[in-house]
Amino acid sequence: MNIRPEAPADGPAIAAVVESAFGSPVEAQLVEAIRASSSYVPELSLVAEVDGEVVGHVMVSHALLDTGERTLPIAMLSPLAVHPSAQRRGIGSALVREATARADDRREPLVVLEGDPAFYGRLGFEHSLRYGINIALPSWAPAEAAQVMRLAGYDPALRGRVVYPPAFDAVTEH
Repeated sequence: MNIRPEAPADGPAIAAVVESAFGSPVEAQLVEAIRASSSYVPELSLVAEVDGEVVGHVMVSHALLDTGERTLPIAMLSPLAVHPSAQRRGIGSALVREATARADDRREPLVVLEGDPAFYGRLGFEHSLRYGINIALPSWAPAEAAQVMRLAGYDPALRGRVVYPPAFDAVTEH
């Protein structure tokens, strides 16, 4: 497996992987919307290749943390997708590890996400409320799906409410 930053030519393959993984075009449209926004961080949008074929994708972009006094950009991991034919082989975990390591290298203080606590907990994510970070979740999601990974530059004073960028407006039920 090879993990690398996405290239412009990867767009169609990424869209196919994301749509297949989620069973819907909505998340693939989200990737496009993030890519076209000021929240996009090209070096944190990664693909996983097996035998030269894109089988996975992860994107870390910027959201805002509203502290009540100011808003600060923070890293947010969303979405993560692995083609169904390549799942359960460690590809998603490898993508998350690489993306968070690269975010750490960029001196991001933390990474937030909405996701399965069992999966992301194995990778170092923790319930965000423990650290005073509030992430609005869909009504069907358990509270523990709001998660944060503290990186080397983490400051415990970083507390507040995550504000999604406009690219996420098309994704229902935040």
